[in-house]
Amino acid sequence: GLFGVPELSCPEGFQEAQDKALQESEQLVQKACSTPPGPETVMIFDQLSDGLCRVADLADFVKIAHPDFAFREAAEEACRNIGTVVEKLNTDVELCQSLRRLLDDETVISSLDPETRRVAELFMFDFEISGIHLDEEKRKKAVNLNVRILDLCNEFLTGTHLPNKIDKHVLPEHIRYNFTAEGNYLQVAGLHADCPDDLVREAAYKIFLYPNAEQLSHLEELLASRNSLAQLVGYDTFAHRALQGTMARNPETVRQFLEKLSDQLSKRTQKDFEMMTKMKMKLNPQNSKLMPWDHPYYSGVLRAERYNIDPGLYCPFFSLGACMEGLNSLFSQLLGISLYAEQTQRGEVWSEDVRKLAVVHETEGLLGYIYCDFFQRPDKPHQDCHFTVRGGRLRENGEYQLPVVVLMLSLPHSTRGAPTLLSPGMMENLFHEMGHAMHSMLGRTRYQHVTGTRCPTDFAEVPSILMEYFANDYRVVNLFARHYKTGQPLPKNMVSRLCESKKLCAAADMQLQVFYAALDQIYHGKHPLKKSTTEILKETQEKFYGLPYVPNTAWQLRFSHLVGYGAKYYSYLMSRAVASMVWKQCFAQDPFDRAMGERYRREMLAHGGGKEPILMVQGMLQKSPSVEDFVDALVSDLDQDFETFIMDS
Repeated sequence: GLFGVPELSCPEGFQEAQDKALQESEQLVQKACSTPPGPETVMIFDQLSDGLCRVADLADFVKIAHPDFAFREAAEEACRNIGTVVEKLNTDVELCQSLRRLLDDETVISSLDPETRRVAELFMFDFEISGIHLDEEKRKKAVNLNVRILDLCNEFLTGTHLPNKIDKHVLPEHIRYNFTAEGNYLQVAGLHADCPDDLVREAAYKIFLYPNAEQLSHLEELLASRNSLAQLVGYDTFAHRALQGTMARNPETVRQFLEKLSDQLSKRTQKDFEMMTKMKMKLNPQNSKLMPWDHPYYSGVLRAERYNIDPGLYCPFFSLGACMEGLNSLFSQLLGISLYAEQTQRGEVWSEDVRKLAVVHETEGLLGYIYCDFFQRPDKPHQDCHFTVRGGRLRENGEYQLPVVVLMLSLPHSTRGAPTLLSPGMMENLFHEMGHAMHSMLGRTRYQHVTGTRCPTDFAEVPSILMEYFANDYRVVNLFARHYKTGQPLPKNMVSRLCESKKLCAAADMQLQVFYAALDQIYHGKHPLKKSTTEILKETQEKFYGLPYVPNTAWQLRFSHLVGYGAKYYSYLMSRAVASMVWKQCFAQDPFDRAMGERYRREMLAHGGGKEPILMVQGMLQKSPSVEDFVDALVSDLDQDFETFIMDS
């Protein structure tokens, strides 16, 4: 069966696995309600969470990645059913009271270790955001709002990808071939950001981002419903609710972080925009005003012109085998960990090119398994991601339940004459996703509720972004980058060129992220919103970005991250700031420093979500970083490296 789960040898097995989990959960609920307050209460809650997550997490992955439609459909159904049960449990008054008795008993609470106490508080937080403390009528309202929000999220998400149609005669004949024809209409399914023709990018931008009334009403209702739910359960705004327990802690800190970062970036961003404008004048003298559809294209042109970084020059040095060897060598030196390929049983994997890796520590033995689903196939989603299929936890019998994760990439297959070759971007993504996997393997918590990457969003990306710093360091790249035909190492100046090219226009790129994050905060801030979502977009774009708003466009209707990262889009910037500080302070001097690797494991990876994120950062950096420190870390990453500058001059 899939992942070695015997029931999952066929799609119908999902029903069986789900029924078994629901039966177990009923028994555990009864047990929790009849157990006197103590550490055992938290253990039972975690078992309950584990039983449901083992089916739901696995189904979450299968529903998007399995090539067989019947499997995908069965997994989708299981997700829905388990989701409904979780909603019910989150509003089960008796179950909540058993936890409340524990948290109200000062003698018991003071005897608990910090991790057990935090896990108990996190479970209580789940109850409270579902409105458990409200009277019956308000609780029903909270449940209904939760259901409605889920539906609106799905509808909005679908709408973000739908193409827009336009009468083909509206567009000049010489650019029509860029879009899919459908009778007399042309379909515009994206922004065509890499197209060299300015007119194509302009048309795509104006058509793809043309407002759709139905999508607009979905967004407005989604934001209003999230706000109603947050206020119903006792928060000022949805952002206050979403940021509880995060590294930032509250919307005020996020606003401060974004405003200070924007101030620090503004001069650099202006310089970047001036460079892009000059390039546009050179290539298109009739129309040299820089517009939002120009930014991604001209920054790419500048990088390619100033630094010769054609991916084709780099790919031969980054065969998949070499990259995996590099990761193995890095983890072995830094953490004492090795990756071993393992045989899979029949029916254990969903595609024959999936590889299973055992993660083994030199003294602690087997830590868990990583399934590598690395190659392109029809119907496979294009995003690179990390899935927890089973969380680690200490079982009742004293054994440790090993974590199981999947890493999903979209790499090209090998050919007759060459192995799978990765572009520099793909190599960096592989390192990024492996950072998540190591967090899952080493976040060996007692409770699966906080295992590995089950931690606040603004901390979850730190281990993965930190791996990007390793991937961009010549000493690390030199471990493994060899030409697949000649064995020749990748020259140092090629690595330096690649790293410096990323800094070109990086201020403008970061400024764009600040704009998105600020927009997300305003949408999830005080309601009713002072203006329409489009007017807010226009204002925020002018304040935080600098390129003009284009009339009759509504970019926010394509902002799919509003669903999964509502009020938390800033997380990526904050995680990058922490990763940058950790890199500079702990690894830049020696990326293979074992003592630092052990400190990193002990202070940051080992706790999963079982410790407050800011305390983990303090433990690693040996100081408490301020908002200014976060901003300085991000901005100093944009400085050109003098040595490379001299070398390339």
